[in-house]
Amino acid sequence: MNKTPELISDIDRAVLEIRSKITSDAKISLVTGNFNVIHPGHLRLLNFAADCSDFLVVGIHEDGHDGVFIPINLRLEGMRALSSVVNQVIPINNNITELVQKLKPNFIIKGKEHENKFNEEFEAANTYGGKLLFCSGEMRFSSLDLLRKELRKSSNSNIEKPSDFPERHGFTPSNLSRYVENFQALKVIVIGDLIIDEYISCDTLGLSQEDPTIVVTPLKRDLFIGGAGIVAAHAQSLGAEVELFSITGDDDAAKFANKVLQSMKVSPNLFIDSSRPTTLKQRYRVQNKTLLRVSHLKQHDIATSLSTKIFDKIKIAMRNADLLVFSDFNYGCLPQGLVNSIVNEGQSLGLFMVADSQSSSQMGDISRFQNMQLITPTEHEARLALHGSKIGLTVLAEKLHEKTNARHLVITLGAEGLLIHSPESASKNLKTDLLPAFNSSPKDVSGAGDSFLICSSMALSLGANIWESAYLGSIASACQVSRVGNTPLRNDEILNELTQK
Repeated sequence: MNKTPELISDIDRAVLEIRSKITSDAKISLVTGNFNVIHPGHLRLLNFAADCSDFLVVGIHEDGHDGVFIPINLRLEGMRALSSVVNQVIPINNNITELVQKLKPNFIIKGKEHENKFNEEFEAANTYGGKLLFCSGEMRFSSLDLLRKELRKSSNSNIEKPSDFPERHGFTPSNLSRYVENFQALKVIVIGDLIIDEYISCDTLGLSQEDPTIVVTPLKRDLFIGGAGIVAAHAQSLGAEVELFSITGDDDAAKFANKVLQSMKVSPNLFIDSSRPTTLKQRYRVQNKTLLRVSHLKQHDIATSLSTKIFDKIKIAMRNADLLVFSDFNYGCLPQGLVNSIVNEGQSLGLFMVADSQSSSQMGDISRFQNMQLITPTEHEARLALHGSKIGLTVLAEKLHEKTNARHLVITLGAEGLLIHSPESASKNLKTDLLPAFNSSPKDVSGAGDSFLICSSMALSLGANIWESAYLGSIASACQVSRVGNTPLRNDEILNELTQK
């Protein structure tokens, strides 16, 4: 005779759900309370609890408990809004001891005022080695809250678009929405160096007494996909179907990249190169400014055997693609032999190809990408390619065009905007023009070039002219630099800016 299944209590169900989300060695913190109104003291306590463990569980007393005067649904909703700190919220009904016995949190965090009182959790925690910690948390909540707002918030109020540029080139900005809406028809391939960007937000403690060194304490770490990865993510988020080809090390950063790219619906083709780590760039930031950058990388070219493996796979994808983007950071993913093979294959297929080759702290050469539809070097990168430090910008553009045989060329000038050079332009015989930067107060300029490259290239591949494409790319860039960290662009951001004057 079958035995009637035992009913699972809410706590049993909650514990099972929590255990399914974490690894066996993950540390758990538990905080319980009424939480009628979440005030700064709660925030300090929760931040302290989160710092102590890998997973923070908050138990909220149900209606009817002593001191409760706000309905449980509102209190649960308020706590769930703190998802950047709190991992799991569960209602509890005078059963804290049962929760502790079944969840077995490593740390039970309580306010300092409870230290000399009776704490019913103590005996239950003592049976398995759990600890009670009494602390109100460090007074860092306001800094953390501001940092989270900074990372989440995108302020486009500083975006100003010139009216004379569209007039000179005979287009109306609002009419460009048709290209943005058709991004969804594109199949895009991005190949280049994948980068993981880590932003470490800090508070300053002061100046060291031993030497003139600024001393900081890290508050928060945020990881973003960068390099060719964010170019691919931008394209997908703007509507295209995207495949990314890149290399990684055999490490946790590679696993993170693969997981995040898949969550972004980018198809990642990440080839492991055991001779290098996945490129990681750390930025230590204080009050919205970067103090220091630390790069973990190797810059040697990938082996010929790996290059062949990449080409064999990308060659298949190229048959059905509309656009191929070289996103070269000169960290070894794109040796010249691989570039030449891809370009030759692309030309035989009539594939639309564009390229960007970055030379910031590393050395690169944009001129190694021949016969592209578009190249987008910075002024520094253009001068490196030509070894010309004294020639004027227009002459620089003309000479780089001659050397690369690019159909269109855009030289990015940072805060000064863009110099667009298009010898085949039919716009009143104007071959070169300047487009000023749209965002006068950027928060983080690190992703400006990547966002410009992909948005302008997608528009160009759909039939927009270079002036229209550069205008769209500038909107994308202005939106991207209005926030901290690389987060994928959205269609509605671009469309919204096109309709605003």
